[in-house]
Amino acid sequence: MNNLKEKFIEDSFNKLMKINNPELHKFVEKYLTLCNPDKIFVSAGTPEDLKYIKEKSIETKEEMRLKIEEHTIHFDGYYDQARDKERTKFLLPPGVDYGKYINWMEKDKGLEEIHELMKDIMKGKDVYVCFYVLGPVGSEFSIPTVQIADSAYVAHSENILYRQGYEEFLRRGPDAEFFRFVHSAGELDERMTSKNIGKRRVYIDLLDRIVYSINTQYGGNSIGLKKLSLRLAIHKASKEGWLAEHMLIVGINGLGGRVTYITGAFPSLCGKTSTAMMSGERLIGDDIAYLHKKNGKVYAVNAEKGMFGIIQGINSKDDPIIFKALHSPGDVIFSNVLVTEDKEVYWIGKDAPEPEKGINHSGEWYKGKKDEKGNEIPPSHPNARFTISLDMFENLDPGLEDPRGVEIGGIVYGGRDSDTWVPVEEALDWVHGVITKGASLESETTAATLGAVGVRKFNLMSNLDFLSVTIGKYIQMYLDFARDLEKLPKIFSVNYFLKDKDGNFLNKKVDKRIWYKWMDLRIHGEADAIKTPTGYIPRYEDLKRLFKEVFDRDYSEEEYVKQFTLRIPEHLEKIERITKIYKEISDTPDIVFKILEEQKQRLLKTREEKGEYVSPFDL
Repeated sequence: MNNLKEKFIEDSFNKLMKINNPELHKFVEKYLTLCNPDKIFVSAGTPEDLKYIKEKSIETKEEMRLKIEEHTIHFDGYYDQARDKERTKFLLPPGVDYGKYINWMEKDKGLEEIHELMKDIMKGKDVYVCFYVLGPVGSEFSIPTVQIADSAYVAHSENILYRQGYEEFLRRGPDAEFFRFVHSAGELDERMTSKNIGKRRVYIDLLDRIVYSINTQYGGNSIGLKKLSLRLAIHKASKEGWLAEHMLIVGINGLGGRVTYITGAFPSLCGKTSTAMMSGERLIGDDIAYLHKKNGKVYAVNAEKGMFGIIQGINSKDDPIIFKALHSPGDVIFSNVLVTEDKEVYWIGKDAPEPEKGINHSGEWYKGKKDEKGNEIPPSHPNARFTISLDMFENLDPGLEDPRGVEIGGIVYGGRDSDTWVPVEEALDWVHGVITKGASLESETTAATLGAVGVRKFNLMSNLDFLSVTIGKYIQMYLDFARDLEKLPKIFSVNYFLKDKDGNFLNKKVDKRIWYKWMDLRIHGEADAIKTPTGYIPRYEDLKRLFKEVFDRDYSEEEYVKQFTLRIPEHLEKIERITKIYKEISDTPDIVFKILEEQKQRLLKTREEKGEYVSPFDL
């Protein structure tokens, strides 16, 4: 490390040396030498260090100040607006094959390529060495991490999103096992955005627990502790008997002051954040959950302490808590929205007049502006984001920082589905839920990932993009997880996107709160249900009462029938699609085919007795 000593800024060298962990020092030295930055800043997570990083992000013009105090805006490059699935790969040793649904390559080949691309990539730049903890500090859930990044914007984002971990590294000393991340935005253009997008790479070395991310700034590719760390955590969980999931955690207020905590898995732009932020309920997290077993029950923590949320569609009526926080003083980063001359921001779906002009991810913007392909450029990108600490939300539950986690009563799976799943349904049991709800999850694609939009995609547990084990092993992890549990969480599916034949949505955005109130009742044995071939659905009387109690709204039998009709042809088509997929996966557990076939036979029998589309009143 002494050969780099002269590059350390202020007391940074001493801060690093104070940590008694030779493995950490070896990692930092190797990649600082390879990437060759001009200056090195080590953050101890103090208020002074956090302020230094934020000011550097403004000084380097990666961020700009906005009208509201402490708010800033960041722009990614025009073609760097989403997770790059194609170039995000696992580096696997010889003889290991994760199959066609998981993107991977041979480790030695990948390391040779990435190390060549990283040589001197930070030359002329400052680099930030930052320490964090995934999960509450001092918890059995917590995982220490270190990130080396040459983007002050990335470091600033992580300081908002994650708990500081420098003191945890000091406490754990040489025995600390930790995740490692190296990020470089690469060469920058005149707008301070990544220039060499063709050389964008995100490679994950599972055995050495290192993530490499270069020539990109978009948070999903560059903020190492988000989905990149989720991949490392899934691999770690597979060896230790817990679950690392792409899930929200929400607390539902029930009878007598009780709170029922529920996790939920949704692909991007499918209502995940809005579910976590339901008015009148309690927020724990909106994105990543770690689930452990303790005393025969399931407990979960939010791996993060902030939110990197999709901003499109957020408005004062449907999302009052988020909307209020986004207009309050505090450390908030907006990315890829429109900023006006008076330093105010506008995004698609904001309940405010659309400005005539401004600056966005395309540069100077005006109404009707088109890109080089002739496509009209909207004022904000569909995947535009906001980065904010959860303590700015008035509905935050104190359980966020509980090192024990919160007890989980239910697990929910949902995606974009216009014609098959009903708005809410409970699985017949744990295995049925894991296979027909979680492992059978499909969703129409959105702007959150690169590629075509509106295509129905298989995405088991909404975690397919992040799996660091084979699909068959992942399903088996779920089945094994339940074996010694005395109190199994109930498994549910939800569908906020069911449409009629004319393409109109069959429920309102806020109706989801009713589905979760019903789940709370089911978890505590306080509501009956109708058994169908695909699971348990609510009785009309219970939903009618809940709509009246929660929204003071009449809920008609007509609405109920349209929403909860059993659509047998669509279900049978889905089973055929899912079965075909799993037949192509060599290590699919046999139980998957058994459960899918049983559901198929129940549907066929019901079709023979009652027809193809069956009213819930006839079930």
